[in-house]
Amino acid sequence: MLLGWLFPNAAVSVSLIALFLCLFSGEGPAKLFRDADTGWHIRNGESILAAGSLPRVDPYSFSKAGQPWFAWEWGADALMGIANQWRGLSGVALLYSAVIALTVFAWFSMNWSAGGNFLLACAFASPMLTTLSLHWLARPHLFGWLLAVVSLLFLERSGPRFRFLHGLCFFVGGVVWANLHASFFLLPFFSLLYAAGALLRRAVWGDCERTPASFFLYAALLSLAGSFVNPYGWYLHEHVISYLGNPELLSRVGEFQSFNFHVEGAGQVVLTLVLAVMCAPLTLARKRPEHFLLCCALSVMALRSARVLPLVALLLLPIANAAFTDALRKARVGEKLRQALDSSLAYTDRLRILDSQFAGYATALAVFLLASVLLSTPSIAAQTGFPAKEFPVQASAAVEALPESARILAPDKFGGYLIYRFRGKRKVFFDGRSDFYGAEFMKQYIRLVESRPGWLEQVERIGFTHALLPNNYSLVAGLQQAGWVVIYRDGTATLLRRN
Repeated sequence: MLLGWLFPNAAVSVSLIALFLCLFSGEGPAKLFRDADTGWHIRNGESILAAGSLPRVDPYSFSKAGQPWFAWEWGADALMGIANQWRGLSGVALLYSAVIALTVFAWFSMNWSAGGNFLLACAFASPMLTTLSLHWLARPHLFGWLLAVVSLLFLERSGPRFRFLHGLCFFVGGVVWANLHASFFLLPFFSLLYAAGALLRRAVWGDCERTPASFFLYAALLSLAGSFVNPYGWYLHEHVISYLGNPELLSRVGEFQSFNFHVEGAGQVVLTLVLAVMCAPLTLARKRPEHFLLCCALSVMALRSARVLPLVALLLLPIANAAFTDALRKARVGEKLRQALDSSLAYTDRLRILDSQFAGYATALAVFLLASVLLSTPSIAAQTGFPAKEFPVQASAAVEALPESARILAPDKFGGYLIYRFRGKRKVFFDGRSDFYGAEFMKQYIRLVESRPGWLEQVERIGFTHALLPNNYSLVAGLQQAGWVVIYRDGTATLLRRN
């Protein structure tokens, strides 16, 4: 018993590796703060905690001040606010690195529940971690990852009869998810896919022994009902549907575009998607049409949007593991090769049995506490936060010296950081809340920052008094030609004043 608690198994070991990769590899914890949206999420969470209520109108911009705003991820914002008040940005980094580690742990559990092979699970961990690292950001979508894996794990382990406890879990899951992240619709969606799979399995193969479709239909209905328990009621669903169904808007949001498979290091991401596609026909051979439907749906969505790639790694790689393992067990090959395969599979089965004897929870807790201590050391604490090479960290003092009435032209990436840096007191022109600003605003914004015809009239009409822009923006030179004066410049940003 003692050895089991001390020695970590594969799931705990890889989870701790993910924790340390997230916090202490490369640029350290700064990699979690590459997205400026983290800034307004934190400040919104602190505002919710201080007021004891949710904001109903925009408190952060001068361009749309006072207009209705949905803080649709308020639960995650509040957790971020608590973490920031506890330990500053180190607390936020610790919160999300812990969520990533828990997600990896649940991923291994998904491999075992689906019937995956021990060695394949360990091998697939590498492309899984690489694909997740694309979006290792201190933002609420990480809660969506964890809940997605847990919900699929629960569907995989569902029993033959729908009981009260099942209903309670699905309902509560819908409530929690809807108040943490906008991907809450995935729970009823997955449940419906499993219901369709159960119907197909019965119709095509006459299989009535597995969980019936009614179980998953109840799960879909109760999780959907739970999602309505949120401060906005059905307006949240209307808002999410209108946002995700607006191609004119999403086409202007970078993270909703297709992944660039030509960038350096994309090989593991390609491997993840290839494995997901390859396993689809094998799932039908296993009489698991729900897995086939899931593979098709997520693969298509991942080709359209880079945001779905982590879900492919988390949800489809365990299914691929199980499909490949089953195919190897049933493969019709020569006698010698059959013996070699059986011997190898028996060996990995013994490794899995041995691995299950260990948990390592005490070690995991000790490592987590060690990571917390390391984040407090001066050298690492100095690296924790928004990286100065991407955000106007050094320019903050110059911005702070500006009058409160200043109307600063800054891109959305700088806007989120400025909200964090000045606690929302200095209003911004634009930030990452694309659902709030809308497609028409974004079209005007893109015309402005790209210095397209009519941009100077926009500057005059909006009444900007200052501009804080990345050095590589052509708008910097354009404003200088229009008579604006540079009052500050560093390696990242230029601050200009209207003359």
